[in-house]
Amino acid sequence: MLNDLPEQAPDKILMLMQMYREDPREQKIDLGVGVYRDAEGKTPVMRAVKAAEERIWKTQETKAYTGLAGDPAYAAALSRMILGEAHDEGRIAAVATPGGTGAIRQAFEMIGRASPEATIWLSAPTWPNHPSILKHLGRPMAEYRYFDAKTGLVDFDGMMADLAGIKEGDVVLLHGCCHNPTGANLSLEQWQQVADHLKAKGALAMIDIAYQGFGDGLDADAAGTRLIVKTLPEVLVAASCSKNFGIYRERTGLLMAIGEGPDAKKKAQGTLNYLNRQNFSFPPDHGARIVTTILDDEALKADWMAELEDVRNGMLALRQQLADELRQRSNSDRFDFIARHRGMFSRLGATPEQVDHMRDENGIYMVGDSRINIAGLNANTVPILAQALVDAGV
Repeated sequence: MLNDLPEQAPDKILMLMQMYREDPREQKIDLGVGVYRDAEGKTPVMRAVKAAEERIWKTQETKAYTGLAGDPAYAAALSRMILGEAHDEGRIAAVATPGGTGAIRQAFEMIGRASPEATIWLSAPTWPNHPSILKHLGRPMAEYRYFDAKTGLVDFDGMMADLAGIKEGDVVLLHGCCHNPTGANLSLEQWQQVADHLKAKGALAMIDIAYQGFGDGLDADAAGTRLIVKTLPEVLVAASCSKNFGIYRERTGLLMAIGEGPDAKKKAQGTLNYLNRQNFSFPPDHGARIVTTILDDEALKADWMAELEDVRNGMLALRQQLADELRQRSNSDRFDFIARHRGMFSRLGATPEQVDHMRDENGIYMVGDSRINIAGLNANTVPILAQALVDAGV
């Protein structure tokens, strides 16, 4: 049987990581992998995380299962952080999941159980796992225009023109903040237009929020999500704690199904519990317990927020430095959009051939569509990238 399995195409980012490791050059830059790194190239454990883990180690008395939905305290703490003033416990069903990817998978499965004919609309481009999972599940999907490669900004007119084609019951997947892979975000006014349009069409919004706190701040990054939740009767929110808490390997996610009231909440919670049971039974707890410990303790939360602000401001400084270097070296403002993007990623507008050239000539590794991880840079490597982009004719 095993010999009859079809060959799977290799993951492009994992291939890129392997090529980078095998490159013997000392001066090489990895801008491909989507993990936060500090100026020394490390992914540090945050101070509050270490303190929370120490507290858990000293006080935890059991490793027994928590429950199919995970620890209710985790869902309560994280949903309050994400939804803020839009938080309404009477509307929210929630389950802990293995990372944000697990939340997305469960959301797609939930949609399939509730409405098999619903089309899931994805931004063009979007995170590659979105269409990959949908294809694996055999779910109907479509694309809406999102990114204008010429300006480096959101093609909002194209987006709304395409979303005019959504039908009642369709699902529109939106990135809550720090759009992956482009870094281009909707303004709050645009969020409102999208919300009003989906409400008029009778469509459901699904929000993938994986980078809260990496863009304009914890509350600002969640403003679009909160607006959607306050406007629409039903919303799915898939959240990840990998980035803003730096606990990638703990696989800490949450899926919220937000309905119109207690009856919808009860049905949604039963379905979410069932899906967890079918896919992995009980969700992991260590990362969730870290997050709960931090969010429920004012001192730990304050320290975590302060360190998260340092991370955010560091990435903004790198964005501005890169935009300034490119303006100086290209004698053009065509790269100014980099400073306007938010989060870890930006798409630079290089062709695959130019990307290959920079890898071969300069040891600069980025994804073939020219998506870079800003956090893979530091103050010393920004000028190297800027000159390579100009030399490659980007």
